[in-house]
Amino acid sequence: MKNQIKIESRIRPFNNQIEVSSDKSLSIRCILLSSIAAGKSKIFNLLESEDVINSLKALKKIGVNYIRKKDHIEIHGVGINGFNLKNKTVINAGNSGTLARCIIGLCSATNKKIKLIGDNSLSKRDFSRVIKPLNMFGVKIKSKKNLLPLEIYGSNLLRPINYKEDKGSAQVKTCIILSAINTPGVTKIKALHSRNHTELLLKYLNYPIKIKRKNLYDIIEIEGLNQFNSFEYKVPGDISSASFFIILTLLSKNSELLIKNINLNPSRIGILKILKKMNANIKILNKKNYRGELIGNIKIKSTKNFKSINCPSSLNSSAIDEFLLIFLVAAKSKGISKFKNLDELNKKESPRLNIAIDFLRMIGVKIKRVKNDITIFGNPKLDPGGKYHIKKFLKDHRVFMMSVIAALTLNGKFTINDKDSIKTSFPNFLKILISIGAKIN
Repeated sequence: MKNQIKIESRIRPFNNQIEVSSDKSLSIRCILLSSIAAGKSKIFNLLESEDVINSLKALKKIGVNYIRKKDHIEIHGVGINGFNLKNKTVINAGNSGTLARCIIGLCSATNKKIKLIGDNSLSKRDFSRVIKPLNMFGVKIKSKKNLLPLEIYGSNLLRPINYKEDKGSAQVKTCIILSAINTPGVTKIKALHSRNHTELLLKYLNYPIKIKRKNLYDIIEIEGLNQFNSFEYKVPGDISSASFFIILTLLSKNSELLIKNINLNPSRIGILKILKKMNANIKILNKKNYRGELIGNIKIKSTKNFKSINCPSSLNSSAIDEFLLIFLVAAKSKGISKFKNLDELNKKESPRLNIAIDFLRMIGVKIKRVKNDITIFGNPKLDPGGKYHIKKFLKDHRVFMMSVIAALTLNGKFTINDKDSIKTSFPNFLKILISIGAKIN
């Protein structure tokens, strides 16, 4: 099969410097916000993945033009409520939950009918969490069982809302913020902590947004209909993409790696905090502030003696995309590791918690599950050997990449399906692995 790879040996010791793909969350948010800015925005180092390309295609659908330059994308913003849509416009979000949930908020003030569709995986994901607040704004949405396709009917008579977001979903929070920008008056959100790239971008753009932290929640106030100007932005590297190489290095013998220019936003580095608690050899170098985001380099060295962890649930949202990798480290740790309240993992591109448990059991890891809490019985001498065919993906890029890292750090012969899934977020993943010595057929 063309859409599979084979790995039959561990990666040899390495000492390298790399850069990983640009931050997907920031790439998509820069595209969406530049569309309603006044003037021409320039986005440098934009991630060239399927999710981001679908975001650019969506701009064309809503009447926003962009031009590809030699080293950046130039987006011609039309201002707040300036979209020029044809009736019955169809927007295809592909595999991107971020694009799908956020663009509804972006288009909430248009009174033209929009149909939102996605691929097979996205069409299985629940959209009730954005439908409810958008209904409160005055947006009408038709769907079957809160699934794609959605028929969206915006309104030019939107009303501000007060809303409590208690899932820790940055996609939902951003959807509400974008709708609030289209709405006269002040919208208030009480949101469980999650990644805050949208808020930081708006602060950089001097948009009137107020944020206060109260216990586990952010209290956010957005004053609607305040026009902001075009901007320039260079997207840093993605911590989620870097995480695969962090785990690769930690679990490999006699290896070192420097990953340069990574976004170290505190709402995204839960994996680093968790790994530090597990005795991982990780250092942050050359930290600096860029447009409100913290950027720096990550230096990693092989680690032999991992400690088990009773993982604080407060770190879940800031590590939600990286738990599959954290589980691999727990499987190689001394002692029993516990993780709680991981229901959000099953609401991603695939039921990731279910898949992770099946994968770990397949390679000989003892694991106990009670609802959405799991206990992993670590074994520092874990050496599964044997032959494995990994094929139950539902086109989930992170499950594919986790399987590759497992194959390169554990003993065994692995055939891994669905190579093309990485096009959604990290197209050059395998190329970078090969550059540091991985043997992949």
